[in-house]
Amino acid sequence: MRTGIVYHTDYLLHEQRPKHPERRERIAYTLDLLDEEEIWEEPGIKKIEPRMATEDEVLAAHNEVYFNYLTGIDKKGADIDINTYGPPGFLKGALLSAGGAVCAAEAVFSREVRNAFALVRPPGHHAGRSFGGGFCYLNNVAIMVRAVQNSGYKRVMIIDWDAHHGNGTEDIFYEDPDVLYTSVHQSSLFPGTGPVKDAGYGEGKGLNINMPVPPGSSDNVYRYLMEEVIIPAGEEFRPDFIAISAGQDNHFTDPLTSLALTARGYADMMSEAVALSDKLCNGRLTAVLEGGYGVEGALPYVNLAIIASLAGLDLSGIREPASYEPLLRYEVNDKALEITKKMVSKLKKVHSDYWNFI
Repeated sequence: MRTGIVYHTDYLLHEQRPKHPERRERIAYTLDLLDEEEIWEEPGIKKIEPRMATEDEVLAAHNEVYFNYLTGIDKKGADIDINTYGPPGFLKGALLSAGGAVCAAEAVFSREVRNAFALVRPPGHHAGRSFGGGFCYLNNVAIMVRAVQNSGYKRVMIIDWDAHHGNGTEDIFYEDPDVLYTSVHQSSLFPGTGPVKDAGYGEGKGLNINMPVPPGSSDNVYRYLMEEVIIPAGEEFRPDFIAISAGQDNHFTDPLTSLALTARGYADMMSEAVALSDKLCNGRLTAVLEGGYGVEGALPYVNLAIIASLAGLDLSGIREPASYEPLLRYEVNDKALEITKKMVSKLKKVHSDYWNFI
Protein backbone atom coordinates (compact mmCIF):
# COMPACT_ATOMS: atom_id res chain seq x y z
CA MET A 1 0.00 0.00 0.00
CA ARG A 2 1.01 3.59 -0.56
CA THR A 3 1.82 6.50 1.76
CA GLY A 4 -0.45 9.50 1.47
CA ILE A 5 0.74 13.11 1.52
CA VAL A 6 -1.88 15.76 2.15
CA TYR A 7 -1.02 19.08 0.54
CA HIS A 8 -2.75 22.08 -1.04
CA THR A 9 -1.31 25.25 -2.56
CA ASP A 10 -3.53 27.28 -0.22
CA TYR A 11 -1.26 26.21 2.64
CA LEU A 12 1.17 28.80 1.25
CA LEU A 13 -1.29 31.67 1.62
CA HIS A 14 -1.51 32.13 5.40
CA GLU A 15 0.61 34.98 6.72
CA GLN A 16 0.50 36.52 10.19
CA ARG A 17 3.01 39.29 9.61
CA PRO A 18 6.06 39.72 7.33
CA LYS A 19 9.10 37.83 8.63
CA HIS A 20 7.03 35.93 11.21
CA PRO A 21 8.67 32.50 11.95
CA GLU A 22 5.50 30.65 10.90
CA ARG A 23 5.61 31.64 7.23
CA ARG A 24 4.95 30.13 3.82
CA GLU A 25 8.61 29.17 3.26
CA ARG A 26 8.19 26.46 5.90
CA ILE A 27 6.45 24.42 3.23
CA ALA A 28 7.74 26.08 0.06
CA TYR A 29 11.32 24.87 0.54
CA THR A 30 10.08 21.37 1.29
CA LEU A 31 8.09 21.33 -1.94
CA ASP A 32 11.19 22.29 -3.88
CA LEU A 33 13.11 19.36 -2.40
CA LEU A 34 10.24 16.91 -2.95
CA ASP A 35 10.16 17.98 -6.60
CA GLU A 36 13.94 17.68 -6.88
CA GLU A 37 13.86 14.16 -5.43
CA GLU A 38 10.85 13.24 -7.63
CA ILE A 39 8.88 12.10 -4.60
CA TRP A 40 5.54 12.74 -6.31
CA GLU A 41 6.52 10.28 -9.05
CA GLU A 42 7.27 7.48 -6.58
CA PRO A 43 4.75 4.62 -7.05
CA GLY A 44 4.45 4.31 -3.28
CA ILE A 45 3.28 7.92 -2.83
CA LYS A 46 -0.27 9.21 -3.24
CA LYS A 47 -1.18 12.90 -3.05
CA ILE A 48 -4.37 13.56 -1.09
CA GLU A 49 -6.47 16.69 -1.55
CA PRO A 50 -7.67 18.25 1.71
CA ARG A 51 -10.97 19.84 2.57
CA MET A 52 -11.94 22.32 5.26
CA ALA A 53 -12.86 20.83 8.63
CA THR A 54 -16.55 21.06 9.43
CA GLU A 55 -17.88 22.93 12.44
CA ASP A 56 -18.93 19.63 14.02
CA GLU A 57 -15.40 18.27 13.63
CA VAL A 58 -13.95 21.38 15.24
CA LEU A 59 -16.43 21.30 18.12
CA ALA A 60 -15.44 17.73 18.92
CA ALA A 61 -12.13 19.18 20.18
CA HIS A 62 -12.81 22.86 20.95
CA ASN A 63 -15.69 24.46 22.80
CA GLU A 64 -18.27 26.61 21.07
CA VAL A 65 -17.32 29.82 22.87
CA TYR A 66 -13.75 29.59 21.54
CA PHE A 67 -14.86 28.75 18.00
CA ASN A 68 -17.25 31.71 18.03
CA TYR A 69 -14.37 33.89 19.24
CA LEU A 70 -12.25 32.80 16.27
CA THR A 71 -15.16 33.40 13.90
CA GLY A 72 -15.52 36.91 15.30
CA ILE A 73 -11.88 37.97 14.98
CA ASP A 74 -11.70 36.41 11.50
CA LYS A 75 -13.62 39.43 10.24
CA LYS A 76 -11.25 42.20 11.35
CA GLY A 77 -8.15 40.44 12.71
CA ALA A 78 -6.80 40.45 16.27
CA ASP A 79 -3.90 39.26 18.41
CA ILE A 80 -4.54 35.92 20.11
CA ASP A 81 -1.34 36.10 22.14
CA ILE A 82 1.92 38.03 21.95
CA ASN A 83 3.25 35.75 19.18
CA THR A 84 0.03 34.92 17.35
CA TYR A 85 -1.99 37.27 15.18
CA GLY A 86 -5.18 36.21 13.47
CA PRO A 87 -5.27 38.29 10.27
CA PRO A 88 -8.60 38.96 8.55
CA GLY A 89 -9.73 35.77 6.79
CA PHE A 90 -7.30 33.49 8.66
CA LEU A 91 -9.97 30.98 9.69
CA LYS A 92 -10.33 29.49 6.21
CA GLY A 93 -6.66 28.47 6.27
CA ALA A 94 -6.94 27.10 9.80
CA LEU A 95 -9.97 25.02 8.83
CA LEU A 96 -8.17 23.74 5.74
CA SER A 97 -5.19 22.74 7.87
CA ALA A 98 -7.41 20.88 10.36
CA GLY A 99 -9.38 19.34 7.53
CA GLY A 100 -6.14 18.19 5.90
CA ALA A 101 -5.27 16.27 9.05
CA VAL A 102 -8.72 14.69 9.08
CA CYS A 103 -8.40 13.73 5.40
CA ALA A 104 -5.05 12.10 6.09
CA ALA A 105 -6.58 9.94 8.82
CA GLU A 106 -9.64 9.14 6.71
CA ALA A 107 -7.40 7.86 3.92
CA VAL A 108 -5.64 5.62 6.44
CA PHE A 109 -8.66 4.11 8.18
CA SER A 110 -10.44 3.61 4.83
CA ARG A 111 -7.26 1.75 3.66
CA GLU A 112 -6.86 4.06 0.68
CA VAL A 113 -3.27 4.39 1.92
CA ARG A 114 -1.17 2.55 4.50
CA ASN A 115 -0.16 5.67 6.42
CA ALA A 116 -0.07 9.40 5.76
CA PHE A 117 1.66 12.72 6.38
CA ALA A 118 -0.35 15.95 6.49
CA LEU A 119 1.96 18.67 5.19
CA VAL A 120 -0.21 21.47 6.56
CA ARG A 121 0.01 24.91 8.11
CA PRO A 122 -0.81 26.73 10.33
CA PRO A 123 0.17 24.27 13.10
CA GLY A 124 -2.10 23.34 15.98
CA HIS A 125 -0.83 21.67 19.15
CA HIS A 126 -0.84 24.83 21.30
CA ALA A 127 -4.59 25.30 20.74
CA GLY A 128 -6.67 23.90 23.61
CA ARG A 129 -10.37 23.49 24.18
CA SER A 130 -10.87 27.20 24.82
CA PHE A 131 -7.63 28.92 23.82
CA GLY A 132 -5.12 29.40 21.03
CA GLY A 133 -1.61 30.82 20.81
CA GLY A 134 1.92 29.73 19.96
CA PHE A 135 1.14 30.29 16.24
CA CYS A 136 -1.88 27.95 16.59
CA TYR A 137 -5.63 28.55 16.14
CA LEU A 138 -7.18 25.08 15.83
CA ASN A 139 -5.65 21.86 17.13
CA ASN A 140 -5.22 19.85 13.94
CA VAL A 141 -4.15 16.62 15.64
CA ALA A 142 -6.90 16.78 18.27
CA ILE A 143 -9.58 17.40 15.63
CA MET A 144 -8.16 14.48 13.66
CA VAL A 145 -8.08 12.20 16.71
CA ARG A 146 -11.71 12.94 17.52
CA ALA A 147 -12.61 12.11 13.91
CA VAL A 148 -10.66 8.86 14.23
CA GLN A 149 -12.51 8.00 17.43
CA ASN A 150 -15.86 8.82 15.85
CA SER A 151 -15.01 6.44 13.01
CA GLY A 152 -14.73 3.58 15.48
CA TYR A 153 -11.01 3.51 16.36
CA LYS A 154 -11.44 4.49 20.00
CA ARG A 155 -7.94 4.03 21.43
CA VAL A 156 -5.43 6.50 20.02
CA MET A 157 -1.79 7.05 20.92
CA ILE A 158 -0.32 10.50 20.24
CA ILE A 159 3.45 10.90 19.93
CA ASP A 160 4.32 14.59 20.08
CA TRP A 161 8.00 15.25 19.43
CA ASP A 162 7.72 18.99 18.77
CA ALA A 163 10.35 20.92 20.75
CA HIS A 164 7.58 22.86 22.49
CA HIS A 165 5.18 21.08 24.83
CA GLY A 166 1.75 20.54 23.25
CA ASN A 167 -0.20 22.24 26.01
CA GLY A 168 -3.32 22.45 23.85
CA THR A 169 -3.34 18.73 23.04
CA GLU A 170 -2.72 17.90 26.69
CA ASP A 171 -5.62 20.16 27.71
CA ILE A 172 -8.04 18.45 25.33
CA PHE A 173 -7.18 14.86 26.28
CA TYR A 174 -6.07 15.20 29.91
CA GLU A 175 -9.05 13.24 31.24
CA ASP A 176 -9.63 10.95 28.26
CA PRO A 177 -9.16 7.24 29.13
CA ASP A 178 -8.86 6.32 25.45
CA VAL A 179 -6.03 8.66 24.43
CA LEU A 180 -2.39 8.15 25.42
CA TYR A 181 -0.53 11.44 25.00
CA THR A 182 3.28 11.28 25.03
CA SER A 183 5.35 14.44 24.63
CA VAL A 184 9.11 14.92 24.29
CA HIS A 185 9.93 18.62 24.54
CA GLN A 186 12.73 20.96 25.54
CA SER A 187 12.53 21.87 29.21
CA SER A 188 11.86 25.49 30.22
CA LEU A 189 10.80 26.46 26.69
CA PHE A 190 7.54 28.09 25.59
CA PRO A 191 4.82 27.53 26.74
CA GLY A 192 6.47 26.58 30.04
CA THR A 193 4.22 23.56 30.62
CA GLY A 194 4.80 19.81 30.49
CA PRO A 195 6.54 18.74 33.72
CA VAL A 196 6.86 15.05 34.48
CA LYS A 197 4.37 15.30 37.36
CA ASP A 198 1.46 16.21 35.04
CA ALA A 199 0.24 12.68 34.39
CA GLY A 200 -3.45 13.10 33.53
CA TYR A 201 -6.57 13.42 35.63
CA GLY A 202 -9.55 11.28 36.56
CA GLU A 203 -10.03 8.44 34.08
CA GLY A 204 -7.06 9.79 32.14
CA LYS A 205 -4.62 9.43 35.03
CA GLY A 206 -1.37 7.90 33.82
CA LEU A 207 -2.16 8.49 30.16
CA ASN A 208 -0.32 11.82 29.93
CA ILE A 209 3.43 11.17 29.73
CA ASN A 210 5.63 14.27 29.65
CA MET A 211 9.34 13.93 28.90
CA PRO A 212 11.15 17.30 29.19
CA VAL A 213 14.70 17.07 27.86
CA PRO A 214 17.64 19.47 28.29
CA PRO A 215 19.00 21.81 25.62
CA GLY A 216 21.46 20.06 23.34
CA SER A 217 19.57 16.75 23.32
CA SER A 218 20.38 14.89 20.12
CA ASP A 219 19.55 11.64 18.34
CA ASN A 220 20.74 9.40 21.19
CA VAL A 221 18.35 11.06 23.66
CA TYR A 222 15.33 10.61 21.42
CA ARG A 223 16.35 7.02 20.62
CA TYR A 224 16.59 6.28 24.35
CA LEU A 225 13.13 7.74 25.05
CA MET A 226 11.56 5.82 22.18
CA GLU A 227 13.05 2.55 23.46
CA GLU A 228 12.66 3.15 27.20
CA VAL A 229 9.26 4.86 27.40
CA ILE A 230 7.30 5.52 24.21
CA ILE A 231 7.42 2.09 22.57
CA PRO A 232 6.81 0.13 25.82
CA ALA A 233 3.90 2.42 26.71
CA GLY A 234 2.42 1.95 23.24
CA GLU A 235 2.79 -1.83 23.46
CA GLU A 236 0.97 -1.87 26.78
CA PHE A 237 -1.72 0.63 25.75
CA ARG A 238 -2.36 -1.19 22.44
CA PRO A 239 -3.86 1.67 20.40
CA ASP A 240 -6.16 1.29 17.42
CA PHE A 241 -4.43 4.25 15.75
CA ILE A 242 -1.20 6.23 16.17
CA ALA A 243 -1.04 10.00 15.56
CA ILE A 244 2.25 11.90 15.35
CA SER A 245 2.49 15.60 16.17
CA ALA A 246 5.51 16.00 13.93
CA GLY A 247 7.18 19.20 15.04
CA GLN A 248 10.53 19.63 13.32
CA ASP A 249 11.83 22.41 15.56
CA ASN A 250 14.08 20.15 17.60
CA HIS A 251 16.48 20.11 14.63
CA PHE A 252 19.90 21.55 15.40
CA THR A 253 19.47 24.44 12.93
CA ASP A 254 16.14 25.67 14.29
CA PRO A 255 16.36 29.36 15.30
CA LEU A 256 13.74 29.16 18.07
CA THR A 257 15.03 26.16 20.06
CA SER A 258 18.25 24.68 21.45
CA LEU A 259 18.00 20.99 20.59
CA ALA A 260 20.23 18.94 18.30
CA LEU A 261 18.21 16.31 16.46
CA THR A 262 19.33 15.49 12.91
CA ALA A 263 17.36 14.56 9.80
CA ARG A 264 18.58 10.99 10.22
CA GLY A 265 17.40 11.05 13.82
CA TYR A 266 13.92 12.00 12.64
CA ALA A 267 13.99 9.23 10.05
CA ASP A 268 14.89 6.68 12.71
CA MET A 269 12.14 7.91 15.07
CA MET A 270 9.53 7.70 12.34
CA SER A 271 10.75 4.25 11.32
CA GLU A 272 10.31 3.12 14.93
CA ALA A 273 6.81 4.61 15.03
CA VAL A 274 5.89 2.88 11.75
CA ALA A 275 7.16 -0.45 13.11
CA LEU A 276 5.09 0.10 16.27
CA SER A 277 1.96 0.80 14.23
CA ASP A 278 2.58 -2.32 12.13
CA LYS A 279 2.86 -4.37 15.31
CA LEU A 280 -0.12 -2.91 17.17
CA CYS A 281 -2.71 -1.47 14.80
CA ASN A 282 -2.29 -2.81 11.28
CA GLY A 283 -0.08 0.12 10.27
CA ARG A 284 -2.67 2.80 11.00
CA LEU A 285 -0.53 5.91 11.54
CA THR A 286 -0.87 9.55 10.52
CA ALA A 287 1.72 12.30 11.05
CA VAL A 288 0.78 15.99 11.05
CA LEU A 289 3.28 18.82 10.61
CA GLU A 290 3.52 21.04 13.68
CA GLY A 291 6.42 23.46 14.28
CA GLY A 292 9.79 23.78 12.62
CA TYR A 293 11.33 27.12 11.66
CA GLY A 294 14.67 26.27 10.08
CA VAL A 295 13.16 26.73 6.66
CA GLU A 296 16.32 25.99 4.65
CA GLY A 297 18.60 23.85 6.81
CA ALA A 298 16.02 21.71 8.55
CA LEU A 299 12.47 21.43 7.26
CA PRO A 300 13.10 20.24 3.69
CA TYR A 301 15.43 17.45 4.80
CA VAL A 302 13.42 16.46 7.87
CA ASN A 303 10.12 16.37 6.00
CA LEU A 304 11.78 14.27 3.30
CA ALA A 305 13.13 11.95 6.00
CA ILE A 306 9.67 11.51 7.49
CA ILE A 307 8.06 10.80 4.13
CA ALA A 308 10.80 8.33 3.19
CA SER A 309 10.38 6.51 6.53
CA LEU A 310 6.61 6.32 6.16
CA ALA A 311 6.91 4.99 2.61
CA GLY A 312 9.73 2.56 3.33
CA LEU A 313 12.10 4.29 0.91
CA ASP A 314 15.89 4.11 1.07
CA LEU A 315 17.12 6.16 4.04
CA SER A 316 20.85 5.83 3.39
CA GLY A 317 21.11 9.28 1.79
CA ILE A 318 19.08 11.15 4.41
CA ARG A 319 21.18 13.99 5.81
CA GLU A 320 21.59 17.74 5.90
CA PRO A 321 24.11 19.54 3.69
CA ALA A 322 27.65 19.06 5.03
CA SER A 323 28.01 22.80 5.53
CA TYR A 324 25.81 22.55 8.64
CA GLU A 325 27.97 20.00 10.47
CA PRO A 326 29.99 22.55 12.51
CA LEU A 327 26.71 23.89 13.94
CA LEU A 328 25.67 20.37 15.00
CA ARG A 329 28.92 19.85 16.89
CA TYR A 330 28.35 23.17 18.64
CA GLU A 331 24.73 22.40 19.64
CA VAL A 332 25.14 18.87 21.06
CA ASN A 333 25.14 18.57 24.86
CA ASP A 334 27.28 15.58 25.86
CA LYS A 335 25.53 15.37 29.24
CA ALA A 336 21.99 15.41 27.83
CA LEU A 337 21.54 11.64 27.88
CA GLU A 338 22.68 11.40 31.49
CA ILE A 339 20.25 14.17 32.49
CA THR A 340 17.46 12.50 30.53
CA LYS A 341 18.00 9.17 32.27
CA LYS A 342 17.52 10.91 35.63
CA MET A 343 14.32 12.48 34.30
CA VAL A 344 13.05 9.05 33.22
CA SER A 345 13.78 7.65 36.67
CA LYS A 346 11.55 10.38 38.12
CA LEU A 347 8.93 9.78 35.44
CA LYS A 348 8.75 6.08 36.31
CA LYS A 349 8.09 6.91 39.95
CA VAL A 350 5.26 9.25 38.95
CA HIS A 351 3.70 6.61 36.68
CA SER A 352 4.50 3.47 38.65
CA ASP A 353 0.86 2.95 39.70
CA TYR A 354 -0.41 3.05 36.12
CA TRP A 355 1.94 0.96 33.97
CA ASN A 356 3.32 -2.57 34.08
CA PHE A 357 6.35 -1.84 31.85
CA ILE A 358 7.82 0.43 34.53
